[in-house]
Amino acid sequence: MLTTSERTQLELLAETALPAGRILPGATAATVRRLETFLGELPPAVLAGYRKLILALDAQALLQTRTRFAKLPFGRRVEVLDALENGEASRLLLRGLLAPLKVAHFDDPAVYAALGCRFAVDPPLTKEKNRWQEQVLDAATLPEGETLECDVVVVGTGAGGAPMAKALAERGHAVLLVEEGPYFTRKDFTGRPVQMMKQMYRQGGATVAFGNTAIPVPIGRGVGGTTLINSGTCFRLPREVLASWRAEGLRDFTDDALNPFYEEVEEVIGVGPSTAAALGAPARIIARGCDALGYSHHPLLRNAPGCDGQGLCCFGCPTEAKRSTNVSYVPLALGKGAQLITGLRIERVLTERDAAVGVSGVATADGRKLTVRAKVVVLACGTLNTPALLERSGLCGTSGQLGRNLSIHPASAGLGVFDEEVNASRTVPQGYAIDEFKHEGLYFEGGQVPLELTAATLSGSGPSFISLMEQFNRSFTFGFMVKDTSRGRVGARPSGEPSMRYSVNEHDRALLQRGFAILSRVYFAAGAKEVRLPVLGFDRLRSLDDVAKLERATVPARHMDLTAYHPLGTARMGVAPMSSVVDATNEAHDVHHLFISDGSALPSSLGVNPQLTLMAMSLRAAGFVHRRLERLQRA
Repeated sequence: MLTTSERTQLELLAETALPAGRILPGATAATVRRLETFLGELPPAVLAGYRKLILALDAQALLQTRTRFAKLPFGRRVEVLDALENGEASRLLLRGLLAPLKVAHFDDPAVYAALGCRFAVDPPLTKEKNRWQEQVLDAATLPEGETLECDVVVVGTGAGGAPMAKALAERGHAVLLVEEGPYFTRKDFTGRPVQMMKQMYRQGGATVAFGNTAIPVPIGRGVGGTTLINSGTCFRLPREVLASWRAEGLRDFTDDALNPFYEEVEEVIGVGPSTAAALGAPARIIARGCDALGYSHHPLLRNAPGCDGQGLCCFGCPTEAKRSTNVSYVPLALGKGAQLITGLRIERVLTERDAAVGVSGVATADGRKLTVRAKVVVLACGTLNTPALLERSGLCGTSGQLGRNLSIHPASAGLGVFDEEVNASRTVPQGYAIDEFKHEGLYFEGGQVPLELTAATLSGSGPSFISLMEQFNRSFTFGFMVKDTSRGRVGARPSGEPSMRYSVNEHDRALLQRGFAILSRVYFAAGAKEVRLPVLGFDRLRSLDDVAKLERATVPARHMDLTAYHPLGTARMGVAPMSSVVDATNEAHDVHHLFISDGSALPSSLGVNPQLTLMAMSLRAAGFVHRRLERLQRA
């Protein structure tokens, strides 16, 4: 995968950036071998980009020292890395180089053992077999050119598709669910975050929105969609959001109208707070800081009854306590007679006389072509893939809104370091919240990630970085997100993968900066001895004076390391065909018998995690699809 000179340069970079500490072993050639394996399992473009970063490191060394990086002594290599860390543009270059290297180093049983952390989980003792599994087929087992027929095909098995399939199958319709990814079960969940990301995240987690900064947006790929890899947080729609929708003409969206759907979903997926034991020390510490400052805080509601705080919600729940749709609505749909085809990538929506009549796609395993003929087509591919599919199909473009109106809840997090033991890796990663600032558009929620991903998100290198990582069990990460007013756009690449353009506007930039400051104050009020932030120039705060300096500054979006979640709005709902893609029943304005049931149909940013709303909206839309099917059957 790498040339000898590239490998040598990376070994020297690893030795410089990740030396041995008091208890942690230093990086070695084995670290680089793990990195090379990791890169080889990602899309080729990722490896090509990483090789460019290796060249850029050499160019920086030549520019700064007139000597190639591999020829420099240890001290000069440290100086090159320090210069990169403190440069506005070069900082991103260094992050791009070091993040995968840090992952490769810390994704090691010896490193985990040195910190007293659990490296992996034990697989279940018995292989579970249920009758509904007979309803699941792999696309690669079907004949080339096969045409399947059904009443309704539902493309996507996440929060928007699975409840729809269950509701329609219960009503006696012939339902076919289609999923591009595999059907993972607890026997597949190893507890190894990087391995699970490569298998269950679209593009291995490398789905990124580009604009005035680069923002990763993790998306699930497998039965369950992104519910498979989320933290299980459940919110109903804020009333002010519903009011804004009604003001745009969507008059049927009221609490009374949606409550029955919410109640049904909450019962099926077991919504409630986690236990104090599962929430652990991070929740107690955040509560302590909030109480000192007078801030409102509370445990989050989650769809994880019986959760025991394994800390792996985003990498496959090893106990299946989290009732993502792969263990809730999909089995319920299959139990009612629906069928599921996995490993089938849908490439086009088929139409005749302005009406959807099916879909066509290819098996991801071998490229064999398959067709599904249906009376009604439901797209639940997600906010990124639904508009890309419609664009490839040449549909729903009349309004000019397809792919536009993208909101993504820009988010970030900070690390608090304490003198007390926290052991956050064995707690619910996102189980507690600060809601004091929700009316400003800021919501704070826990955001702990496993050891190697914590290392990858932290800035710095060398002995000081290793010293920080040796305090892993006395630190934890807490996050926040912004109800964004920025809007982006999704398009379709020639490869078929969606592309995202999104720039953070001034309003949201200021909110993000405020979020860092508020979080830091909570940490210090709770007794933190320092706070680490992914913000250029403010990466290490030691006191409230440092927080005040952050508050007085103006930090550009490109100086913050951001992620984003909950993409919405790219096939937005509305009453006017010239300003929206679907109507209030989720049916496309331009194409009869085509319904969109996922985040792309929601008209605006919510400011809260949307999975509960997507499931409730899916049940609501199922009623309209049912009525459409009844009319077609009578015709």
